[in-house]
Amino acid sequence: MSVDIRDRALAAFYGLALGDALGMPTQSLSRAQIKQRFGAITTLMAADADQPIAPNMPAGSITDDTEQAILVGEQLIAGQGQIAPAALAQSLIDWEAVMQAKGSQDLLGPSTKRAIEMILAGHSPEEAGRFGTTNGAAMRITPVGIAADIADPARFIAAVVQACQVTHNTNLGISSAAAVAAVVSAGINGVGIEQALDMGIHAAQAGAEHGYWIAGGQIGARIQWARSLCADCTPTALPELIYEVIGTSVASQESVVAAFALASQVAAGRLAAFDALCMAASLGGDTDTIAAILGAMLGACMGLAVWPTSLLIQIRKVNTLELEPLVEGLLTLRSR
Repeated sequence: MSVDIRDRALAAFYGLALGDALGMPTQSLSRAQIKQRFGAITTLMAADADQPIAPNMPAGSITDDTEQAILVGEQLIAGQGQIAPAALAQSLIDWEAVMQAKGSQDLLGPSTKRAIEMILAGHSPEEAGRFGTTNGAAMRITPVGIAADIADPARFIAAVVQACQVTHNTNLGISSAAAVAAVVSAGINGVGIEQALDMGIHAAQAGAEHGYWIAGGQIGARIQWARSLCADCTPTALPELIYEVIGTSVASQESVVAAFALASQVAAGRLAAFDALCMAASLGGDTDTIAAILGAMLGACMGLAVWPTSLLIQIRKVNTLELEPLVEGLLTLRSR
């Protein structure tokens, strides 16, 4: 059976946006707060007035996860497959300025913020990213997974490292981004979700050999552990297990691993793809990023048909979002 590469790539990017929008109203809330306000997320919801990051945002609104992934995609296309560190840094600075002008609290994450400040102070891009361990690189790596083919592992890892260097030039930042990008790239090639997740673990191990070393649980090993931990867990018990044991913070060792744990349940047939996104959005913690990463991976492996068309239409309308030209440009890079 032939694989529709364009369909898979669009499903990855729109899956990222869908997960992001589902998690928008719950981001930074505790699991108890989400239960009290929403019960559980089952569709796109508006944010409350006291939402700490995105107050009063309408249902279907995307956040920094999708917006920064778009920035990376645009940089890749502009550089014909290369990302100029200074250009990426400037685009992130400009993006935050626009957010601040809107009165948004959805600003640069801690690792990215510190890196940008170092670049503005005259440090090199390589030096600026030496403390980045959070999930910022993984949340915006999907366009690299679309543009770079995992079938050429050395070039693929080099592309991931380059995309991470400015803000997350550490073993943890790079390995978490490599894991996500590998699943996306493998899925676009037609690899099944179970095998794609295995390839994500291998990519995490390869990515961990790059960047500045930072102490912490290794991403590949933690993904393997999480898959075993959740293997016999029922869908009812799964959210609590992820929230309490794996963790849902901005740390790559928690949020990225949580997304893989949920993807493993989809691979095992215990969860439907959209139900997994809703579960991610209901977890508590960094819900929008967990759901965005999960949506990108599942979309790449399963195609657009797994996402409710009505919700994709709503997201496109609310955000004036047209990802098709961007995805076409990224696939042109991949075909090279």
